[in-house]
Amino acid sequence: MLVQKLAERLQPIFNHLHENPEISWNEVETTKYIKSFLKSENLKPKTFENMTGLYVDIGKGTPRVGFRTDMDALWQEVDGKFQANHSCGHDGHMTVALGVVLLLKDLAPTLPGAVRIIFQPAEEKAQGAKAMVEQGVVDSLQFLYGAHVRPLVELKDGTFAPALHHGAAKLFSGKIQGVEAHGARPEEGKNAIEIASAIIDGLKRIWISPTEQASIKMTQLHAGGTATNIIPANATFSIDARAQTNATMEVLTSGFEKVITAVSMMYDVSIPYQVDAHVAAAQVDDTAKMILKEAIIDVIGEENCAQEVITPGGEDFHFYTFLKPQLKTTMLGIGCGVTPGLHHPNMVFNQDRLSTSSVIITRALMLTLEYLEKGEKL
Repeated sequence: MLVQKLAERLQPIFNHLHENPEISWNEVETTKYIKSFLKSENLKPKTFENMTGLYVDIGKGTPRVGFRTDMDALWQEVDGKFQANHSCGHDGHMTVALGVVLLLKDLAPTLPGAVRIIFQPAEEKAQGAKAMVEQGVVDSLQFLYGAHVRPLVELKDGTFAPALHHGAAKLFSGKIQGVEAHGARPEEGKNAIEIASAIIDGLKRIWISPTEQASIKMTQLHAGGTATNIIPANATFSIDARAQTNATMEVLTSGFEKVITAVSMMYDVSIPYQVDAHVAAAQVDDTAKMILKEAIIDVIGEENCAQEVITPGGEDFHFYTFLKPQLKTTMLGIGCGVTPGLHHPNMVFNQDRLSTSSVIITRALMLTLEYLEKGEKL
């Protein structure tokens, strides 16, 4: 009955968020909407002067337990038109967070401590978590939970996982600065395409343990103009690196840097590059995972509690632990039949699972507060 009643309250919220997507760092109206909703519930949300996003505390005292949701949408082509689009489920995640707010508000008089609900911008840019850390939003927290809808290939609809083991991702971009020459005199030039080929060959020689999942590859290369009889001097490129652990990502990064240095020396050219995005791999805390698993079982039964999910995708949430190693984190995997898949322009999922997720997260937050309270009494 609790889930059904909550679902009815959350449906118009989801509809509004789904129909009004905003891309990273532009979640202005989304921030206003959530702030207005929280104020209508007699809560005191806190926003930022220089960025989108907000947070709200429920309960008495300094919050030591929190739940974070992402807010931004992707910019992609949908039915022939480029637009903001919630194809990663952040509209659902925000709906879950507001469901948690409603449940916690009713429980506030009996809460053994305060809980912080964080609405984070710019997850898709892999920048929002770092910004929240810089704002001091998680400084007082000991536990932080997240949630993400999952595709059918990972979780059966109606099941929930107590941990998501996302991989690390790093995106590089660079420029090859060679020497232009006539096609009849290639020895007088420094061919940017040949230099790019040397980089590609070098990337293939970065050795990783066969027990580790990792890849690094060139995903973009732009060189030359309209004339085909000119040795191209300049080229721009992009590199995509993936690893299941942060340690393996460090190996890939070091290998990439060595390749660039070696190719630069071999051709005597300059190859400046930069890191455009870096997503940390999951560092799941055993205690947080245990508590979330208990919450799943309490709410929907052990038969609907799935195994932990290992996924190659990236998630900005894990930068909280990367930057604050003392923070205990895990993410709820929401089995809601995501099809055709995450980031597909026409992605859909079973919205009935959102209210259940709110109840599970609320239960986990309560169990965590009780865990901390018991620890203080020992």
